[in-house]
Amino acid sequence: MHMSDATTTDLYEVTMAMSYLREGMTAPATFSLFARDLPAGRGFLVAAGLESALDHLSGLLVDPTDVEAFAAALHRPPRDLRPLLGLEFTGDVRAVPEGRTVLAGEPLLEVTAPLPEAQLVETYVLNQLNHQTTLASKAVRCVLAAAGHPVVDFSLRRTHGTQAGFQAVRAGAMAGFAGTSNVAAATALGIPAVGTMAHSYVEAFPTEEDAFRAFARAHPGPVTFLVDTYDTEEGVRTAARVLRDLGPAVHDAGSAVRLDSGDLGALARRARALLDDAGLPGVRITASGGLDEYAVEDLVRSGAPIDIYAVGTRVGVSADAPYLDTAYKMVEYDGRPVMKLSSAKVTAPAPKQVFRGAGCADVIALAGERAPDGTEPLLETVMRDGRRTRPRTTLGACRDRLTADLGALPPSARRIREPVAPRASVSEPLRDLTARVRRRLEERTAAAGLSAPP
Repeated sequence: MHMSDATTTDLYEVTMAMSYLREGMTAPATFSLFARDLPAGRGFLVAAGLESALDHLSGLLVDPTDVEAFAAALHRPPRDLRPLLGLEFTGDVRAVPEGRTVLAGEPLLEVTAPLPEAQLVETYVLNQLNHQTTLASKAVRCVLAAAGHPVVDFSLRRTHGTQAGFQAVRAGAMAGFAGTSNVAAATALGIPAVGTMAHSYVEAFPTEEDAFRAFARAHPGPVTFLVDTYDTEEGVRTAARVLRDLGPAVHDAGSAVRLDSGDLGALARRARALLDDAGLPGVRITASGGLDEYAVEDLVRSGAPIDIYAVGTRVGVSADAPYLDTAYKMVEYDGRPVMKLSSAKVTAPAPKQVFRGAGCADVIALAGERAPDGTEPLLETVMRDGRRTRPRTTLGACRDRLTADLGALPPSARRIREPVAPRASVSEPLRDLTARVRRRLEERTAAAGLSAPP
């Protein structure tokens, strides 16, 4: 069955685009994508998902099969939907580069394109930026909590589908994770694949020692032995015996024991003592099992001798904040600033720019404003006339941006527990324009009410 990306959209995008085409409403429209508020427990967001959104925009083409799918969904003959045939994205995109930190209300991306095109791409673009920004914002908190210890991703088996699993790996790599268990993602992204054994492997052998020795025969090293299938202390002793027999070429080359359950702090202390007593100070301790940034921070602060943290389910689905309150709102049509007035979801009109000052003192401004002294603009032109204006960003570049931006954040925003999110201010010209547009809309609404029949 053919399913192109053009049909990966909400039906109302199709119905609106059709109506716009019928009415000849093809002038440029600007839509702004932003998070209204940060989730509880977040002091900042990390922009992510732009690359896959640009892939979609640059490859969008409504073909005859898409027209048939739209027609079937609307119970209309295909000829009624033919005006959409051949629709491509020919617009411009300004966006915050991936890896930069952003705050509530700040545009992650702005699309300017003929109205039907800008409308039709809403759902897909929101989907990509929403999910990946959520995951990157969670992953970087794990890196902050680990305080220099490597963090690796074990989330694939519990993410909401394999594509979501891939995006979790990419977000983690952007945040500074050291590796992933996901082989496909590791291969595609050029990052280390990591993994050891499951409890089932140990259970398949007559004894734990048989399992460890067999594993070492198949994998010359370094090796990581899972030591908590039966009795954790005994498992560490057995692992130490096998590692000592394998010699320094194995046990001093990055070999480890992995703890996956129980009181990880107490078990890590006991394991460290046993390994050191066995003359194996170079053997590391990896911890996994339901970890997220809160658990990692507690272990690090308690001084647990854990060398590597493996995070899975809670991070791969951003369990405590699994979505963002993102919106994609029209802010200008045919040169006319527009806004929404309903009190709970008021929006500001016109294309925007965000100027970042020292300490993440951000100003949301009109796109044409001059940068205040000592600030830099966050949104950059990444697509013009439907074509990318720069090469695809690398994970290394994303990591560098994020490292620099984290260093500039107030420490209170970086806190794992009860962070304080900085609030962006609004420039005077944007505030003035918002007030003028609001007045104009309220006057028009009042006039319409007066002229309506009783």
